[in-house]
Amino acid sequence: MTARQIGTARLEVIVTDITTLRVDAIVNAANSSLLGGGGVDGAIHRAAGPELLAECRTLHGCKTGDAKITGGYRLPAKHVIHAVGPIWHGGTQNEDALLASCYRRGIELCQANGLGSVAFPAISTGVYHFPTDRAAAIAVKAAVDALPSAPSLTQVIFCCFSAQSGELHQQALDAFGSPCA
Repeated sequence: MTARQIGTARLEVIVTDITTLRVDAIVNAANSSLLGGGGVDGAIHRAAGPELLAECRTLHGCKTGDAKITGGYRLPAKHVIHAVGPIWHGGTQNEDALLASCYRRGIELCQANGLGSVAFPAISTGVYHFPTDRAAAIAVKAAVDALPSAPSLTQVIFCCFSAQSGELHQQALDAFGSPCA
């Protein structure tokens, strides 16, 4: 897949297990309790070890559309940003804006913590049933729009769980910036 340069940041799409990435932060598609769950949330909690759950207990949950940061513990990533995406209700409950907010808040937390690289999963597209094509377009646009306020961030990865999700994210990314060599 082709990476894109947006300002000082390199954006790319990959299809792999997010828990294996050596970046400053991976984003967890969390539920509002922040205490683990299924899908990518469960995988991140299992890979990070019990210390992650212990720290998450001190955060007292998180609202939909918001995000909170913890250590990465046993993950190769230094931090986990827990973003709570919306459950899809047909687009009638502000789902698009809440999903965009997850990406924006993730990038804001990267900047606030001086992080240079982050990997996002396809938030809300698993058990929350957000339409994958719509979610990919929102993810890329929200990230691109947030980048000017995050000069510390030089690498943004959209880490997809399936080839189909990867293709949708790549199509959305191709609409922005210039290809990287």
